[in-house]
Amino acid sequence: MAEDEDTRADVAGATDEAGVLVLAGTPIGQPGDAPARLAEELSTADVVAAEDTRRLKRLTTDLGVTITGRVVSYFEGNEQRRTPGLVDDLLAGNRVLLVTDAGMPSVSDPGYRLVAAAVEAGVRVTAVPGPSAVLTALAVSGLPVDRFCFEGFLPRKAGERSRRLADLAAEQRTLVFFEAPHRTEAALAAMAEAWGEDRPAAVCRELTKTHEEVRRGRLGELVAWAAEGVRGEVTIVVAGASPAAAISTDEASLRAEVQAREDQGMTRKDAILDVARLAGLPKREVYQAVHVR
Repeated sequence: MAEDEDTRADVAGATDEAGVLVLAGTPIGQPGDAPARLAEELSTADVVAAEDTRRLKRLTTDLGVTITGRVVSYFEGNEQRRTPGLVDDLLAGNRVLLVTDAGMPSVSDPGYRLVAAAVEAGVRVTAVPGPSAVLTALAVSGLPVDRFCFEGFLPRKAGERSRRLADLAAEQRTLVFFEAPHRTEAALAAMAEAWGEDRPAAVCRELTKTHEEVRRGRLGELVAWAAEGVRGEVTIVVAGASPAAAISTDEASLRAEVQAREDQGMTRKDAILDVARLAGLPKREVYQAVHVR
């Protein structure tokens, strides 16, 4: 009887210890790209929280894995409601595995809310590193990779999108964005408007999948290409601005730079675009400096 009581005490003590939250990267296209640890974590986790349980089922079938733990849905529409329960699972000593449809949880996918709550509760958070559309697109873009920043999805509304791009006009690091296929043309057009049509960029579509395509060119060229329609999951990579020190950004200097280009035979429109590109400014700021006095 004493041994049974001791055993029960040990079990109770174990459940009082916090568990572990595991963020698992999943393939962005080819199931074979899944890290080896993913199958192990899926088969041993006490709880698997999935952005889409149907996609999870397809993934486990591809990997030949049987999930023995509890499966719950965890997506944008229910993550606020589901997070407290998952934290309770963690505090009870469970190993909770979080997977999203593709790539790393919390990177433009559900997960940040749960990570923040777990950290606040003193729970250990770790990850199974896996494929990333951000890094894959950056690597194949042909653009500088030594310094970059990830901006996620641009705002859907045109005005908010323009303001976001204006804020990034002087950013010298390579920029990476996610975009929906039906908004790709509008996003590229807004970038060309804000940063100039000559800014180098790459549109990466359906990365690692059968119909993978990487279209490289100037923003103006890519706008024309996207006008024909874009399908699949899209990642856009854009070169950073040229060093702002190349041109002074006070209004008098901007006017002088535009005038100098006009004197050399450039149209005013092209002169403004060139100065905006070199100064790392939105085109409209140079336009206002030239026309509003």
